[in-house]
Amino acid sequence: MPFTIVHNDITKIHTDIIVNAANSQLLPGGGVCGAIFEAAGYDKLRKACSEIKHCNTGNAVITNGFNLCKHIIHTVGPVYKGGKQNEDKLLYSCYKASLDLAKSVEAESIAFPLISAGIYGYPKREALNIATKAITDFLSDNDMDVVLVIYDKHFFEIDRNRFSDLKQCIDKKLDKEEIILDDTIFFDADLKSFKALPSELFKKMESSFSEYLFQLIDAKKMSDKEVYKKANIDRKLFSKIKRPKYKPSKLTAVALAIALELEMEETRILVEKAGYSITHSNKFDIIIEYCITHKIYDITEINEALFEFDQPLLGAEKHNS
Repeated sequence: MPFTIVHNDITKIHTDIIVNAANSQLLPGGGVCGAIFEAAGYDKLRKACSEIKHCNTGNAVITNGFNLCKHIIHTVGPVYKGGKQNEDKLLYSCYKASLDLAKSVEAESIAFPLISAGIYGYPKREALNIATKAITDFLSDNDMDVVLVIYDKHFFEIDRNRFSDLKQCIDKKLDKEEIILDDTIFFDADLKSFKALPSELFKKMESSFSEYLFQLIDAKKMSDKEVYKKANIDRKLFSKIKRPKYKPSKLTAVALAIALELEMEETRILVEKAGYSITHSNKFDIIIEYCITHKIYDITEINEALFEFDQPLLGAEKHNS
């Protein structure tokens, strides 16, 4: 679970580090900041912050986490002033500085609020894009579980037209009587035409999930690291997938298909090899089909859509030792 977006109270998230959206004086505040002080132990955290005294905008400092977690990182986001005073660079720096600091103390997991998107007035969509960019940049070269905590369940309704086509697609396919297909026909994404499924694909059905997956990886000329990073799954979980008899979750199988940028028919075969299917009977499957057929292969963008429609996120399966 390298990067995921959740709807929750950040003080309820179980990670090594919780990030506090702080003010430059590191004083207790309202909102997320106040909740973190209360959960950690108000007097203890205030004393620890008073010893540091100050943090510049875009920077981060670290204290003990006391009753809340191992450590609390305090970062000062920019006040939004129209976007012409380097607010984007300062906000990006908040995430980068926090992640670098977390790495320096060998943290395995960290939870962020959406920095500056509250009383500091940063437009929520832009704030999310910057957070996502900073986090994914860090994860391209590092391993850490990163959780972005969205307190407002209807956060993505700020951009009401963004998922309108997808909502129509879901409504259409859930209401439509499902068509039973024979083994040689593929129903395309627009529900308007049929085409023959290439016979070569059926020959691959004889291989196991693991064998077929690595055939695809070789065919795409991708490295293992490229695949598990793009799939938003951790290295330890990916190493388990190499075992011939290992059965991944449906979320992991779909995430790997997305990482490999498979067409819909090959995605169906890969998922079926894990023992699952993709149908028009639930929102998750319809969203995945919509994204693949519209060439949307960015896991974060897909997870935003899944989050909006209350579906499980890709990369949500965590390795268990």
